[in-house]
Amino acid sequence: MREELSLKSPVVSGTIPPGLDGLYLKMGANPVRQTTRGHDWFLGDGMVHGLAIEAGRALWYRNRWIGSRKAAAALGRPAAPGPRRGGNDTVNTNVVGIGGRVFAVVEAGSFPVELSRSLEEQRYNPFDGTLAGSFTGHPHLDPLTGETHAIAYDGRVWDSVRHVVLSPTGRVVRDVPVAVEHGPCIHDCAITARFAIVLDLPVTFSFKALLAGYRFPFRWNPGHGARVGLLPRQGGGADILWCEVEPCFVFHVANAHDDADGRVILDVVAYDTVFSAAAGGFDAPGKLERWTIDPATMRVARRVLDATPQEFPRIDERRFGQRHRILYTVGVPADGNTQLAGATQLYRHDLETGERRVHEFGQDRIPGEFIFVPARPGAGEDEGWLVGFVIDTARDTTDFAILDARSFEAPPVATIHLGHRIPPGFHGNWFPALAQGKRADDAALGIGADPGS
Repeated sequence: MREELSLKSPVVSGTIPPGLDGLYLKMGANPVRQTTRGHDWFLGDGMVHGLAIEAGRALWYRNRWIGSRKAAAALGRPAAPGPRRGGNDTVNTNVVGIGGRVFAVVEAGSFPVELSRSLEEQRYNPFDGTLAGSFTGHPHLDPLTGETHAIAYDGRVWDSVRHVVLSPTGRVVRDVPVAVEHGPCIHDCAITARFAIVLDLPVTFSFKALLAGYRFPFRWNPGHGARVGLLPRQGGGADILWCEVEPCFVFHVANAHDDADGRVILDVVAYDTVFSAAAGGFDAPGKLERWTIDPATMRVARRVLDATPQEFPRIDERRFGQRHRILYTVGVPADGNTQLAGATQLYRHDLETGERRVHEFGQDRIPGEFIFVPARPGAGEDEGWLVGFVIDTARDTTDFAILDARSFEAPPVATIHLGHRIPPGFHGNWFPALAQGKRADDAALGIGADPGS
């Protein structure tokens, strides 16, 4: 996208479910300037897209660039305020709720950027000065404790990664280093009641790629080995238990939990290899797998649940770190790039029965990551809505689709129509409407403002 839009009352087909009040935010890389040799789509300037819904109405859509120094200079306006870390302040990967506030986040570099719910205010904020180093694009909330967990790495630090924990109020209360080698790329992580899970897999920092002019300097490294670390949630780096796994790479974790026999069950989308070519890029699509990690044998058993090309696994986040049954993924092109067969589909996996159900959006209609929103407090695991953007590549438009999770194959119960194409992007989340008192407080502060403003 080449401009920032503010659209009021977008057109709605169908009926938005009562009680689906809140804000959908999604982040992606959207370069301000024309790209050059060495550009990688992981590294473009961050742009956040927001859609506010209240009382059965679509209130507004807005998209805003993150005000990094580079992006702001290209746009001819002041950069976002707040402290920086290092020379690269690009933030482009995810939009998450931490401590009742909204943060745009990225791995391996910049401090997070706090956003108002109106998207009109932003500032770099290392969790009120409590974050000392890099963060992650995939922090995860433990719904039982209110803590947020992250495994953070730094492209300039090759011999350690860190387990970072934030309190329910959004302040760092734990920052524990874990020794590694070669500077591994760790895009995601998981937790159970006992462990934080570290994925130390064979994609590592590459001087060769850097010297060749590639701005994304991570490549497949067969000499690195592959292992999964089980770090006790209150333990030190020396307490981690490393369990060997067959070489592969994981971008995204669905969930993990402890089983009754003391093992850890981890559901992921796994790739045989990635970034093995000189120019980087995916080698072949990923498969949905279940890993059983046995602390007694220090081994990982991999089992393919579904070999169909897919990505962006999500569950009902109220079950993160606990046993789950239902898992959603997005179909991807069979060749990972150009052939769109399968890329028009969402999948619903029942992990108890092994059943896979398919929602087909139709020709030229490409869904991104979809998020489960419970219908009410105490709702069942599949009692709620699946929401996300769907690009119509033939018309260059975008729809926000709302699916009934229990009628998964049925047409959307409501569709919000946007007359422009939103780039596929990376990740986002649903932010329920704030209580009235909280809205007034946030509006006065200018951060976390009422989504209807």
